[in-house]
Amino acid sequence: MRPSLTTIWRRSERRPRRSSTRSRRHAETDVPFSTGTIRQSVGTGEDGSGSTAAHAGCRFIPLIEVGSGVTTDPDHCSRRRLLAAAGAATAFGLGGVTTGGAQSDDASSNETTPDEQGPDQLESQYSTVYQETIDSVVLVTVAGTGGPGPGGGGGLGSGFAVDDQHIVTNNHVVQTAPEDGIEIQFRNQEWRTASIVGTDVYSDLAVLAVDDMPEIAAGLSFVESGAVIGQEVLTLGNPLGFNASISQGIVSGIDRSLPSPTGFSIPAAIQTDAAVNAGNSGGPLVNLEGEVLGVVFAGASQTIGFAISARLANRVVPALIDDGAYEHAYMGVGVQPVGPEIAETVDLEEATGVLVMEIVPDAPADGVLEPASTDRPGSGDVIIAVDGQAIPTQAALSSYLALETEPGETIELEIVRDGDRQSVELTLAARPDPERPRVPIGGRPRERPPGTGP
Repeated sequence: MRPSLTTIWRRSERRPRRSSTRSRRHAETDVPFSTGTIRQSVGTGEDGSGSTAAHAGCRFIPLIEVGSGVTTDPDHCSRRRLLAAAGAATAFGLGGVTTGGAQSDDASSNETTPDEQGPDQLESQYSTVYQETIDSVVLVTVAGTGGPGPGGGGGLGSGFAVDDQHIVTNNHVVQTAPEDGIEIQFRNQEWRTASIVGTDVYSDLAVLAVDDMPEIAAGLSFVESGAVIGQEVLTLGNPLGFNASISQGIVSGIDRSLPSPTGFSIPAAIQTDAAVNAGNSGGPLVNLEGEVLGVVFAGASQTIGFAISARLANRVVPALIDDGAYEHAYMGVGVQPVGPEIAETVDLEEATGVLVMEIVPDAPADGVLEPASTDRPGSGDVIIAVDGQAIPTQAALSSYLALETEPGETIELEIVRDGDRQSVELTLAARPDPERPRVPIGGRPRERPPGTGP
């Protein structure tokens, strides 16, 4: 098992956190987005390539992802254009990567500097956290490729420093960037060119390298423990291009399973009611100690936003820094939740677990598990536990594989087959790469998703 990101940072020599005085000087429920029945693929879907299989009648609420096509030339960042872009984002319920102008001398005038805040604000707990963390939060701008079609105009998002060399952001913020096409702006208005160290389309995380990191950008740390429902959180970033912004809310839900165009869900995500808008993607979701609970990923409405959990990031980010990639554990099955009707059919005492619907040929589950068959009512294995951990839903199965296992490990599955409870062993493999062309979430023109759907 890899050491956590927090452990790696604690071993390294880091600059001490700057004081607030200096800072002031620098001015699952299976798929909750659907109606009907979802067969969510833990390993793969019907076509054997890793997709989430959705029955007819399912409807996904568009998530905020990538909006591209408007140049990031600061000269084009007029107030009329920015307000128009904000209106369009509100109308579509979209956010994530914005395509408005990048921060410039004019754009930075929209920032509320510490000196302009009143004494009561400066003494608030939120303001203290803001002053201690905001200098580590950056604007990530991606140059346009100049080519035709979606993504040709570039865009911008957020990110944050994790040490004196690396910045974490979303994969979908930088996935279309040309070579030398990523520029980072820090709160003191300094710019740096960044290079991609590693990306992971399945967790939608990316790590960038920056030479000569400004001293003000001390690395933020991921928490080791999980988020707690009801705890207060802050989102930091550049919504709609307004730099160094903060919004406040609470953790509304945990262990959410987010649909992704890769066909594999993003497990263990955090839901928050803190405002998430275009441009927030890749920024940190922090607790009131200034520790990172998650990486802002998407939002579905004005009061629903999502972040990739620190529990997942603590596994993925160190691998991206060391190896440039991360391998996810893979079973090669498609499953669906066991409801009362299925429980009665397969002779279960209670409705729990997941029913194996499909198995990918030559995948780890092939020859170990048995899928359901339409001509054999009551057939198919029901997975009820993995390594002694109860698996009530497919979200629980996805989270366990993502957070507790790695390729090459052998796991013990407790299953119910033909009414009999038994245990079988399965050796996990690495998840295959996505293969299908990228398809936008929600169908908005000139929008790009964070990955490919198999």
